[in-house]
Formats: sequence, C-alpha cells, structure tokens
Amino acid sequence: MKPIRTFIQQNLIKATIEVEKAIHKATNGKLAGNCFLSAIDIPNVGTKVKIIKENDNATYIAKFKDDGTIDNGDFKILATTDLHMCPDNDLNNKTLQKTVDQIRDEKPDLVIFTGDNILGRFQQIEAIQFAQMMEKIGVYWVYVFGNHEARDEKEYYKYLIFKSICDYPHCLSKFGDPSLFGFGNFIVNIMNSETELKQSLVFFDSGRDMVDEHRKIDGVPADLPEGYDYIKKSQIAWYEKEIKSLKETYGKVESMLYMHIPIKEYEEVFYRNEEGKFVPTGKAEILYGRMFESVGSSPYNSGLFDAMKRNGSQAIFCGHDHVNDWAAKYEGIYLVYNQYGSYGAYNLGDYNGMHLDEKDWQQGVTITTVHQDGSIDLRQSLNAKYLK
Repeated sequence: MKPIRTFIQQNLIKATIEVEKAIHKATNGKLAGNCFLSAIDIPNVGTKVKIIKENDNATYIAKFKDDGTIDNGDFKILATTDLHMCPDNDLNNKTLQKTVDQIRDEKPDLVIFTGDNILGRFQQIEAIQFAQMMEKIGVYWVYVFGNHEARDEKEYYKYLIFKSICDYPHCLSKFGDPSLFGFGNFIVNIMNSETELKQSLVFFDSGRDMVDEHRKIDGVPADLPEGYDYIKKSQIAWYEKEIKSLKETYGKVESMLYMHIPIKEYEEVFYRNEEGKFVPTGKAEILYGRMFESVGSSPYNSGLFDAMKRNGSQAIFCGHDHVNDWAAKYEGIYLVYNQYGSYGAYNLGDYNGMHLDEKDWQQGVTITTVHQDGSIDLRQSLNAKYLK
C-alpha cells in the first residue's frame, strides 16, 4: 500500500503546486504563500557531471570534458545547512534567493544540504518544490535529514519527504540499507576515471534525540543524560565495511563524511572562558570561522571519529549549530561546520542580544575543492558579499 499511497499523494501535491503557481501569478504574489518557486529567480546553471553507475547503496559520478572524456581535475562541492524553509516567513525568499545566487556564481559540480531545511507546516509541498527548484538549476545535489524534518526514525511522512526528493533525476540521495537507522545512509563516489576513485562521500541520517531502544542496543550508559542523537554503531560498521570494499576495489580511498548533528570531538576545538567567550583550546588548527554557541552534539560518543582515523577519512561536515561556522584540523581530520543559510531562524542578527550588522553575519555556503589526488581545500563564501 505504501507505493500506491505515495504515488497518489505525490501527484496530488504536484497538482496543488501548479494551481498555486497560477494563483500566485494572478494575484501578484499576494496569495498562495506556499509557492516559493514563483517568488525567486532560479537560473539554469547546468552541469558537466554524469552518473557512471549506481546501486542501492551508492552512486558513482564523474565530471566530463566537452570531448566526452572524464575530467580528472578539480571537483567543486558547495554545501550549506539549516535553511529552515518556512513559506509563512517573509525572510524565506531571501534565504532561498541567496542560496540560489551562490550556486549560480560558484557553479559547483555537486551541492550538499546537511539537514534542517524543509521545516514548514506543509513539508510535503515544500519538499517537492525544493526538488523542482534544484532540478531547474540543473546541478547534481544531495540531501540528508536534520533533527527537525521529522520526529520518528522511519515514520511515513519522513519517508514521503525523502521519496519525493529522491525521485528527481539530479538528486543523488538514496534510502540505503533498510536495516540501518533512519533514511539516507548512502555514498557518492567521485571518479577520476572508470577505475580510479578521487573521493568517496559518506552520508548519514544523524537522527533527532536519543531513544531508549537505541540506547539499549548500543550500550549507552544508563546515567548518561538525554540529548541529541548520535551515529549508531551499526551505521559505523556499515561505513567501515563500505570503505574496506572500496579499498579492495580501487586501492587508496580518500573519504569525507556528511551529517547534521556534530560529533563529540567538535568540543575539542573551542572552550568557553571565564568571560563567557569561546576561545581556542590549542588542541586544533583553526582554519577559519567563529564560534558563538556550545556544540550541539550528543552526550554519547559512539566512536565515529575513531573509526574515521582507522579508515583514513580526512574530513567530517555537519550543521545544526547556526552561529558556529568554523573549520579546524584536529588529530589529522578536518572538522567542519557547513555555512548556515537561514535568515528566518536564529542567527547573528538577533542571537543572544548581539544584534550584529548584516555585513558581519555568517549566512553563506562552504566550498570544498577536491583535487585529482583526493586532497581538499576549504573556504567560506558568505552572503554578505551580495550587500550593496
């Protein structure tokens, strides 16, 4: 019954969107507030990336030259997080327009959204509109869940949101192994050639809040307080198995991880001093960015960072903490906050009584350039550059 129900609901939503577009146009935007596609300028950026092959768990992609051969040069990834889209919010259009402007100007080979993006009262409508927006832009993209899109691990409406997104041809997200926690544990492999792997990107559903069932399965200490969720040990085992398999096939494998909730090791980079300000601990090399709130990690450390060290993964990217936007290198691994995007949720315009001028806000995107040998460069591209 799930496929039939989903098919019917998806098509009803698409029909609703078309009606709303007509109403939005006829009323000069005064009605049909869900129709954000009609309120922003969406360019066609296009892509030189193609899918080489795929399976239930992974997609293999490469960038191609005009002569039809694989381009093994630099590969650009644009990532952002926490757009907190809500069509009832007047600032939603600003959030989306600035995100689209960044994609237009940066012309990335891949766009990644690390959670807490589709959050309004009409999530099913928003999910399809969001996917339609990305399809119009015409670049390949990935979406992983945050802690706000859905409340339960595998509820139907979480399934419907993800299915609606995954159905679009430029979306590389996959449901992944059904035995794992949540929806959206999958891999995107960027190739230098048919036989050489440039970079493996591993994506996780990092959940919402810890629940008793998984605390028991993973042996979380009973006296550990409740808090945000963590990457389950079964997810870690899956990741290690997949990296091992890739190494057996391609030899050397460079890999990076993406999820919403940061892991415990992010707490090792800054600490709060006696004046209440966050200052470097001295344990990590800080590459850029600022910190204004405590790390919103789970109180339980499930061992993902140690697994990354065992498997030679070079970086981990997350969102969740809106006013932290730093990147650092800790014990040889890059810990990165993807640049936050929303103007409607809490930000440096109103956080903790700060009221900073917009030129000092953090909204923007994170750019990762992957070189032929799999090494990376990181930089911020802030929306402040669009201020007149």
